[in-house]
Formats: sequence, C-alpha cells, structure tokens
Amino acid sequence: MRILMLSWEFPPLNVGGLAQHVFELSRSLVKADCQVTVLTSQSDDLPPHENMEGIEVWRVNPYHGGRERDFIDWTQRLNFALLAKGAALSNKQGKYDLVHAHDWLVAYAGSGLKHIYTTPLLATIHATEFGRNNGLHNPEQRSIGDLEWWLTYEAWKVICCSRHMEEELQHVFQLPADKIEMIPNGIRPEAYAVTAGGPTLESMGLQHEDQIIFYVGRLVREKGVQVVIEALPAILGRFPQAKLVIAGTGPHAEQLKNRTHALGLEGKIHFPGYISDEMRNELYNAAAVAVFPSLYEPFGIVALEAMVTNTPVLVSAVGGLDEIVEHEIDGLKAYPGDAHSVAEQICRLLADREWAEDLAVRAYAKAQRTYSWDKIARRTAEIYKEIIFSPANKRWQEETAECPREGLATGTRTATGAGTVKKQEAPSRR
Repeated sequence: MRILMLSWEFPPLNVGGLAQHVFELSRSLVKADCQVTVLTSQSDDLPPHENMEGIEVWRVNPYHGGRERDFIDWTQRLNFALLAKGAALSNKQGKYDLVHAHDWLVAYAGSGLKHIYTTPLLATIHATEFGRNNGLHNPEQRSIGDLEWWLTYEAWKVICCSRHMEEELQHVFQLPADKIEMIPNGIRPEAYAVTAGGPTLESMGLQHEDQIIFYVGRLVREKGVQVVIEALPAILGRFPQAKLVIAGTGPHAEQLKNRTHALGLEGKIHFPGYISDEMRNELYNAAAVAVFPSLYEPFGIVALEAMVTNTPVLVSAVGGLDEIVEHEIDGLKAYPGDAHSVAEQICRLLADREWAEDLAVRAYAKAQRTYSWDKIARRTAEIYKEIIFSPANKRWQEETAECPREGLATGTRTATGAGTVKKQEAPSRR
C-alpha cells in the first residue's frame, strides 16, 4: 500500500509529540511493507527531500514566506504548498492508495488531495482545541475547532490515541462511534538509551547528588508545569537536595520563570530550554522522579518515555495519562491542578527509593508489553486495508472514473464514513 502521510512537523523539527508519533509510526509501517511518503514543513538547514529509514520525506516552505499575520495564516499557506507537492508527486509517481492527515494543520491539503485524486482520507486527531482550552472562547479557537470538525467530517475514519479522546470526539464533534478507531501511541525503548560521550549533568549545572525532578514537554498552560512549581517549596521543606528541571519551550515560558523568581526558587529550578535527545535521555536516567502534571492530555507519550527509562513517574489523573499509569502499581497519580497533591506524591517517591524502583520496573515491563510501535503499525495497516479494499471505496473509484468532472466536486464522505459520491452538505455545528 502506498500511503501519503501529512504532518506539519517531522523530525528533526520537533515542536510537540506529533513529530515523533508520525516518525515512529511511519518507520514501523515501512517494516510492515507499506510504502510511506511524508509531506511536512521545511525548516532551516534541512534537505527538501531525503530518505529516513525507508520513509520518503519531502519538506516544503509555505507559499509567500515571510511575516505571516498569525499562525492560521501561516498554516493556510503551508497547506497550499503541501497540496501542490502532493499533486506533483501523484502526477509523477502515480496516485496514492490513501492520504493520512495528522490534525487540523494539514486539513486543507488532505481534503484537496482526496477530492482531486479520489483517494480515501484518514485523519488522526491528536488533541482538540476545545479540550486544550476547556471550551472555545475566541474567534481563533472557534476557527480551529471548526476546521478540526471539518477534517473529521471529510475523513473516512478517524484515529485517536486514548479512550478519553474517543469520548471527547464523540462529545465535541458528535462523531458516530463506528467512525472512530482508538489506537494508542507507542514507544521504542532503544531511542531512550544513554549513549557514551553524551552531555553530562555537570554541563547542565546539576550534580549527581541532586534529587532531580524532571519535566520535559511544551511550556503551555494545559501541561500544568505551573502546578509543580507551586508544589516545590513543600517538597524542598522535606528534601532540600531536590531540584526541578523544566525542559522545553513554549509561550508559557516567561510566565513560569517569573513565578519561579517570585517564589525565590531560582537556584532550585533549571530551565534548559530545548534539549537534544541525548540530553533528554541523560536527564531521564539521572532523575529521581519524572513528573507530568497536565491539566489536559489526550495521551501523554512522555509518560511512556519515563517508563522505558526506568524512571519513577508521577502523572495527573487526567486524559490519556490516567489510562497509562495505574496508581501505586506502575506509577503514582495526583489530582489535576492540585499543588498539594503533586507535592505529596513526589515526596512519597523521594522518601522510599526502593518502592519507587519497584514501580519503575513494573512500568518498564508494561510499556514493552502494551505500547510496541510494531503492534501499533500493524493495527494501523489493517485499517488502511479495510478502507482501501472496501466495496465502498471500489464503488467510489468506479463511479468517479466514469464521470471524473462530477466526481472531483462531489466525492465528500458522509459523517458516518459510508461510501458515496453524492454531494452532502455538512450539518451545522451550532
């Protein structure tokens, strides 16, 4: 099967967890005998075309590059470029069997390629604007929410990564249950092994005797980093050697640093910014606790990262994190947004290192057993086959071949995912 994968980010351009998800899924699909082409955005010093572990990768710049009015403007111009490159590849190399679009940022390109080439569209929704913001509160959020809904409407099937997200898609977008497939994220343990000659703790201003509490991820409100900062004074009262490392970048960074200053915690909290994979692995290896205090989390792949590095993990009992970690079996949970609860649970792990290590051992075994990328890729490939070789898709191909001009204008999928070439107006959301 020839699959065209659309994602606005792809390694080495890593903004969030989506880039790593698309890379690991794609490389595992290649091992499962799929031909995978990834279309993504260009970044400085990256080649426009390369082969990465069997994945054909094409990178494009948004049309009319330069200063954009806002992120949505940039996204629209990126979609024009993705659509043009996807069309050029289809014309030169032949039509793809399926287009797999990841999140709203590539919705226009995915839908355009679907209709131009009568190619089934599959969407993975990694998060929703409604969930990130606990509602839609301004025009930009409503615009993104509408585009997310439209992508799920255009798609034949919609993949999500947790039962929490499955319920959210049904609630927010009124998606029928038979259109949704739940497939979790995965983890590849060897990608998180410490390598010789990598960065040292000393080079990061840390000491081996420090009791490191480690967070890595985007610095945005919904990740809840502010909660662990508020929890730190209570932790230091019992464990003066504790130090909090907050790795990552994002719009919330300055606010977090200002709060650190207000609490007088400058020497106890480190903000290394964006870190390399090698530095990330070293910090996981050295950390006494990995903490992910999210207020909203569709899945939480960082919890799996901690688990495969044998790092005791504390998560908030929310979303996908609540499904991954079993409290007091393979990790600990805290109440979302509750600094006292976060402090209490971190102190339990710091106070009983032998118990914490037992939790980490069980977590490692669980991650290996349940979240294998090869298993996830096989399940994804099965969905590809169900769509590509379905009677509905065959009928769609035949009818549009007989009347191509009409087919290009009327190939919209119904909201239930059943095959049709009859034009259907999207139902109103409001």
